[in-house]
Amino acid sequence: MQKANVLITGVAGFIGSNLADRLCSLDGYKVTGIDNLAYGVREQVPDAVEFHKVDIRSKAIYPLFENVDYVFHLAAKNCISDCQADPVETADVNVTGTVNVFEAARRAGVKKVIYAESSALYEASTVFPTPEAQVKPESFYAASKVASMYFADSFGRFSDLRFTALRYFCVYGPRQDYRRNIPPVMSAFIIKLLKGENPVIYGTGDKRRDFVYVDDVNDFHLLCMNKGVTDGRAFNIGSGENYSVNEIYQMIAELLNVRVSPLHRPDLPGEAVQTLADVTNARRLGWSPKTAIKDGLKDMIDFIRREFQKGNIK
Repeated sequence: MQKANVLITGVAGFIGSNLADRLCSLDGYKVTGIDNLAYGVREQVPDAVEFHKVDIRSKAIYPLFENVDYVFHLAAKNCISDCQADPVETADVNVTGTVNVFEAARRAGVKKVIYAESSALYEASTVFPTPEAQVKPESFYAASKVASMYFADSFGRFSDLRFTALRYFCVYGPRQDYRRNIPPVMSAFIIKLLKGENPVIYGTGDKRRDFVYVDDVNDFHLLCMNKGVTDGRAFNIGSGENYSVNEIYQMIAELLNVRVSPLHRPDLPGEAVQTLADVTNARRLGWSPKTAIKDGLKDMIDFIRREFQKGNIK
């Protein structure tokens, strides 16, 4: 059987490297990955991946799309606080870079592009659980993702490219990017507590988030390649449940059997008060999130302990 050629942008990042691992573990896929390593980590890329260090904004990516069947476009500037601080670079990476990826795919005759939108598109929505129709962005990051959505629609209208948009909620699991200036809450809490330090909670800790485990996300990635019914559609990828930041902190503290009080700092701008995915459309295709929150947290704790042992976290 001829292998399907898959290209992943942002392959050295959290979701990208986990997806590459999954594809490389299966028969039938040859994986090419690109990443400029601004946020990604080279060591996270599986050895079986044909890796290229290149920026998605560069036309040097075009030859890499030749003979590719499927593209997963995951590369982005995605820390909301960083995006708020620099809207120009946010637009450059997330809009110009995305359009460049779409154009490379169009020129090469790629069958399908599966690309990352975001639950940030629902920042101003007051409908919970939130269905895909409730697009109400506020932050610069969300605005950049809306632009990607419109460009995908135009490319689909004026070329043979097929698209599926994935609106990830809070994806978590091993390799979650703990190196950010302000890391995701789970990684930040685990690292601080393992060090015996006081974790920081921004605001009251009452903000609620829908967390979905990265292996469950990858199940839907595979489904998107294999089911044409996903073409031309956007899907929420979440768990359909949410937890407050305070609840996540308590779970992690209990799993680590520590009692350390968190520090509270002023709230961060541009963040939604609540996220909760309506995953009805994804479930109708036979997908469902399977990983319980505490099981996923245990996997994260094990991963971060190993990072300490390797000296990657000081």
